[in-house]
Amino acid sequence: MATTDKNTNSVASELITDALDSRKRLLELVVDFDAKQMFGPTMDIVNPPLWEIGHVGWFQERWISRNLDKENSLIANADELYNSFEVSHDSRWELQLPSREGSLEYMQSVMDKALTRLEALNGAAPTEDDAYFYRLTTLHEDMHGEALTYTRQTLGYRRPTITGIRPDEQPTPDLAFELRDVAVPGGSFILGGQISDKVPFVFDNEKWGHVVELAPFKIANTPVTNEQYQKFVDDGGYGRKEFWSTEGWLWREGQDAQHPWYWVNGPGGTWQYRYFDTVVPLEPHHPIIHITWYEATAYCAWAGRRLPTEAEWEMAASIVPSSDGKSITTEKRIYPWGDEAPSTDHANMDSMRLGCVDVRALGAGDSAFGLRQMMGNVWEWCSDAFGPYPGFIIDPYKDYSAPWFWTRKVLRGGAWATRSRLIRNTWRNFFPPDRRDVLAGFRTCAL
Repeated sequence: MATTDKNTNSVASELITDALDSRKRLLELVVDFDAKQMFGPTMDIVNPPLWEIGHVGWFQERWISRNLDKENSLIANADELYNSFEVSHDSRWELQLPSREGSLEYMQSVMDKALTRLEALNGAAPTEDDAYFYRLTTLHEDMHGEALTYTRQTLGYRRPTITGIRPDEQPTPDLAFELRDVAVPGGSFILGGQISDKVPFVFDNEKWGHVVELAPFKIANTPVTNEQYQKFVDDGGYGRKEFWSTEGWLWREGQDAQHPWYWVNGPGGTWQYRYFDTVVPLEPHHPIIHITWYEATAYCAWAGRRLPTEAEWEMAASIVPSSDGKSITTEKRIYPWGDEAPSTDHANMDSMRLGCVDVRALGAGDSAFGLRQMMGNVWEWCSDAFGPYPGFIIDPYKDYSAPWFWTRKVLRGGAWATRSRLIRNTWRNFFPPDRRDVLAGFRTCAL
């Protein structure tokens, strides 16, 4: 296997290190699966893990050796097996896939070729194109690692065992931290991403940063908690049509949803939470999670609140206010706390704790406005439909953003299973409004 050495350029070294780290994590998420679990049941919100790991290898090969070096695939019919835009979802359980061992060998061979190619630079820097596609394939693999975490939860598989994490070490919450609204003065700011030394890669849906004008608004300084959401449930919110949009009510009736997906009735009228293959007490100060956009908007209607727009979310996460708090400056941060790379003191990410933490914890990650946990813990639904920014130009990976414009809703901020190298204040996630498997919650704004 390729490894870094003293003759490897620092950019190449970073690309190698990240690729190996992403692969290690992905394999740890499937290493304990038996043959039946490697396929799992046919469902529209999961992939067969055996197909998923092969797809990750195919994607890396597609954009590195096949794209940059014009080589042929190591598998003759790889596109017919693993191209997610050519292979219908339900047919993935019916394909004649390579065996588990064959799939892992394919992935390893593709990885070895990709990393040996970087080492062959002999200390020279990779080209911009090379670096772009290496970053793309690693971040794509990170996304599938998060998706496999969803799969394990959805199917009730056991909690994964991941090297170097501390799942039972909870950060200490600040008990004096008051959950309240924070006033953001609004104004003009740049929405979207920009390439820089500290942000060498952005996805096409982040391009490019453009000026928007926002009116003043007030936004909650934490995501909605289980305790807050339970009041909506206990008040019969799931049975009260007046709180639901037309589409949301149809979804609720179709699913016969009476409460969040993984909530379980416990003893003495309490609520519990199905966590992988076990049931645990519902933590009142953890954020609500596994919530659809429909549920989030119904809660808002009940509470007399609303979801933030993604522009409001990004302003609150990234912009620094003036000293008197009455206006905003032009300073824009990469992360809520600044430009320093994420650490476990800033945010709950990288599956470091394999679940949510108290919304009052991790004050070192506060935004300049004092908003807590805008990064990590749970993805946060915004009110917007997912669409292109002005002047949108599609990237080489054409199927990433454009096919989903106006059919999905935006989420921001990352969750506990999101890799920290993927996320920043401008990063846009997007899912259909009825997805319950995503590690999604929300925070609210005043009307």
